[in-house]
Amino acid sequence: MCGMSQQRPDRSTPNTSAARPDASMSLLTNVMDHSLDDGYAEAAARKAEAGVRGLPRTLRAKLGLAAGLVLAALVVTVGAAQARISAPTLAKEREELINRIQKGTGEADKQQQQVDALRDDVSRMQREALKQTGGGKAELLALLSGSTQVTGPGVKLVVDDAKGAESSGGGPRESSDFSDTGRVRDRDMQRVINGLWESGAEAISVNGQRLTSLSAIRAAGDAILVDNKPLVPPYTVLAVGDGQRLSTAFQDSADGQYLHVLQENYGVRTRISAETEVTLPPAPSLIVRTAKPQAGPATSGGADKGKGTS
Repeated sequence: MCGMSQQRPDRSTPNTSAARPDASMSLLTNVMDHSLDDGYAEAAARKAEAGVRGLPRTLRAKLGLAAGLVLAALVVTVGAAQARISAPTLAKEREELINRIQKGTGEADKQQQQVDALRDDVSRMQREALKQTGGGKAELLALLSGSTQVTGPGVKLVVDDAKGAESSGGGPRESSDFSDTGRVRDRDMQRVINGLWESGAEAISVNGQRLTSLSAIRAAGDAILVDNKPLVPPYTVLAVGDGQRLSTAFQDSADGQYLHVLQENYGVRTRISAETEVTLPPAPSLIVRTAKPQAGPATSGGADKGKGTS
């Protein structure tokens, strides 16, 4: 090849913009452009916006507890002040209520005494009328009606609950859902009383309550009522009759055997004894359900003069 000189290629890139003379001092430039006062100002602004939220958690908890205690103390103080103000009024109302109760109780006691006195008068007049109109059978009628006191030989039967017997929702022992507790039920007393009547008793009383042909033995919850008067165990039954014969006849009867089963299977406690003398009080009152007129002398028209009600 001829010795023509070759031109060296230019490898430098074209400079499109002029370079900053301080480009190599960017950190120093940033510090000079943004002073520390601006950072402090921004931090102060953020704290001002955050307010209490910027407080430490422990300090916030203490402040909340203190506020709660102050509120509780305020409520208690206000309540105590109101109670102190209303205390005289409540005491006065309570005293008035007590006075009203005592007054009502006193009036009820007086009325009950009047009722008892009137009932005694009615019973006395009924017994006198029975004696006057009974003729030769007055004593027998008085005995059968229970209007007079009776004294004579008989038996004493004591029936009591089993030891440790507890109250429970009752029902007849024949029911499948009945959990027996050894308590004497009204049906038990009914069978005992009926057994004594059938065995020859002439008069019967239970815990001093005289029984008549109109008496009823019922239950009210766990209590046994005789003529609507509650009785409590032990139940003492007094029966007038031939003591030893009456006792033997009752124990050999079906009702006496029933009482024996209660004693053996349920722990019901019983005790029977023949007595040379027992005393039965009269019935508290007699209620006549029906009455028939006595036959009077026939009039000319064939009608009786006797009148009556039923």
